Amino acid sequence: MPALHAPPSLIRSLLYVPSPSLSLSLRTLPLFRVTKLRCFNCSQSSVRTVTAMSLPNATSGDSLPDHVAGKWFSVPELRLRDHRFTVPLDYSVGLQASSKISIFAREVVSVGKEEQPLPYLLYLQGGPGFEAPRPTEASGWIRKACEEFRVILMDQAWLYRHIFLQAFRGTGLSTPLTASSMSQLKSEVDLADYLKHFRADNIVNDAEFIRVRLVPDAGPWTILGQSFGGFCAVTYLSFAPQGLKQVLLTGGIPPIGNGCTADAVYKACFEQIIHQNEKYYQRYPQDIEVVREVVNYLSKSEGGGVQLPSGGFLTPKGLQILGLTGLGSSAGFERLHYMFERAWDPIIVPGASKEISYYFLDAFDKWSSFDTNPLYALLHESIYCQGGSSRWAAQRIRAENEGKFDAVRAAKEGRPVFFTGEMIFPWMFDEIHALRKFKGAAHILAEKKDWPPLYDITALNNNKVPVAAAVYYEDMFVNFKLVMETASQIAGIRLWITNEFMHSGLRDAGSQVFDHLMGMLDGKKPLF
Repeated sequence: MPALHAPPSLIRSLLYVPSPSLSLSLRTLPLFRVTKLRCFNCSQSSVRTVTAMSLPNATSGDSLPDHVAGKWFSVPELRLRDHRFTVPLDYSVGLQASSKISIFAREVVSVGKEEQPLPYLLYLQGGPGFEAPRPTEASGWIRKACEEFRVILMDQAWLYRHIFLQAFRGTGLSTPLTASSMSQLKSEVDLADYLKHFRADNIVNDAEFIRVRLVPDAGPWTILGQSFGGFCAVTYLSFAPQGLKQVLLTGGIPPIGNGCTADAVYKACFEQIIHQNEKYYQRYPQDIEVVREVVNYLSKSEGGGVQLPSGGFLTPKGLQILGLTGLGSSAGFERLHYMFERAWDPIIVPGASKEISYYFLDAFDKWSSFDTNPLYALLHESIYCQGGSSRWAAQRIRAENEGKFDAVRAAKEGRPVFFTGEMIFPWMFDEIHALRKFKGAAHILAEKKDWPPLYDITALNNNKVPVAAAVYYEDMFVNFKLVMETASQIAGIRLWITNEFMHSGLRDAGSQVFDHLMGMLDGKKPLF
């Protein structure tokens, strides 16, 4: 039976008797038609209408198979198999009443182990809003994990929980929630209402839905959560620990206070961001003047910026968001430096004016993934909210530090221009072309107060699941002080605190990180 503290949505999910797993040829799946579904929320007082794909009479009992497994295929040293699960958009109204969406997961094993009775490991990717990695060969942590596990790479509901929009073709991946597909929800209110179902609570619901259908005898599995995936893992520990055998966290221990913790997160993160900026300019002191010149060029341009190849608009404050990945990952400093090496067009005609290069502007467009993964911007601050609104926390906390982060003033005064970190600001929905159409929905989500709980401190205090976590001392994304506060609330957690890696440790040295965490749980690493 589910633990008593589990929310009703999870209890319904776990008590639902799953149909047998179906290994069907995708060619046999029926076509869908578009229908209007009336989706009721929990209060019964309001009704919203969304366009969804369903089989005829889907709301009266007919439905898709809830699990379809594909055939095995190969990459060097690995065998892979795709799974697609049909799950509710809204677990709170029950499995039958909700419109259905699709979750994609990929099973990975070492060659020759397809039929062996291996334990299962679920990987939860960082984000929010990014899909799981696509293995091209056996390398890094995946190679290490496949020595003893059957690895499941789940595309988080953030990206691949979607309304069926056309015939189920059975090829490629689920239709992602992109800048183009989300445009099918014409109202900003409808879009915001739809996106509220795409946080960690429902990612855990989806994981449990998959576990009881995929793992033999619905047994528990190990999970590995990187960054935001670790946040989801702590939600899992809070509400469905019965599904977990052990938990590995890498740079992913969240703040768990009630209300919205975003203010505390950004106050702490700005301190680390200043430190990272100082380190960057110590390594590349020549970039101080280059960045100042770019800021002055942008501020003096018509409209305070220049047009980007994507259709966006680059301003001094927009330039500062390069710190998001430039300051917080292992090779970020180098990437940032080499980008500024090409900031200016060469003067090939004497007397020609100095112009910012197309190379630089194109590189800026490609630096972030807002065009392909807009949910990262739309839902970023909501990952910190439980019963409280974020109210654009990063923007408000930045205003308190504007003396250090005003790029134009810094350039005029001859000071280094500081980049910002993992923060989403409201003006980004004006300046970044792919986000402009979602400005209204973003403001609605920023003001939303009634976010459901993501963590249960009592459950975490009484945790019985073995947990090992890699904590990166200079992590710019997940603040060390806040991590330690939360870790003190998770009973039995073992911490590996290191400054050897940045937030990208699992990507940079995956085999070493994975092996160290497993050693902490299986007794190979001493307790003290």
